[in-house]
Amino acid sequence: MAQLAIAPVLFHLAFPVSNLTETKAYYIEGLGCEPGRENPHCLIMKLYGHQLVAHLTEEPLTPPKSIYPRHFGLIFLAQADWQNLCDRVVKKGLKFYQPPRTRFANTPLEHQTFFLEDPFHNLIEIKHYRHVEAIFGLRDQRHIGDTPLVSASQP
Repeated sequence: MAQLAIAPVLFHLAFPVSNLTETKAYYIEGLGCEPGRENPHCLIMKLYGHQLVAHLTEEPLTPPKSIYPRHFGLIFLAQADWQNLCDRVVKKGLKFYQPPRTRFANTPLEHQTFFLEDPFHNLIEIKHYRHVEAIFGLRDQRHIGDTPLVSASQP
C-alpha cells in the first residue's frame, strides 16, 4: 500500500453546540481539552493532539436514541491512559451515556469502553483495545460495536 502522508496527520472534527460557555466547561475543564482560537460562533480545542471545533447552532439538538450511528471518540493505546481519563471523568462529574465496561471479553476484540454525553447530546466513546491489532486488523472477526452480526453472505 502506498504511503499517503509523509508526516503525522491530525484528525479534525466539527460538531454542534448551543452554548460556548457550557462547551468550555465540559470540554476544557471537564475533559481536559486545550483551548484554541474562538469567536462568538465557534471554539477550536485540542483533544489529545486532535482538533475539535464546536460550532454554535440555533438548530434543536436532540438526545440520541442510541450510540449508533453517530458518535466520536478516542482509542488509547495504553490502558493506564484510558483509566486516567475515566478517573478524570468521574472526578469532574461528567455524564456517562454508558458506564465503563468490557466488550467482547476473552476474544481478540476485547476492549474497555465508556460513552459520554456532552450537554449538547454529542456522544463520545473512549476505549482501549487489549490487542492493538484489533483497532484496524482482524478482518476475520465480524463483531463491530454492539451491532448484530451480519453473515458473510450478506452485503
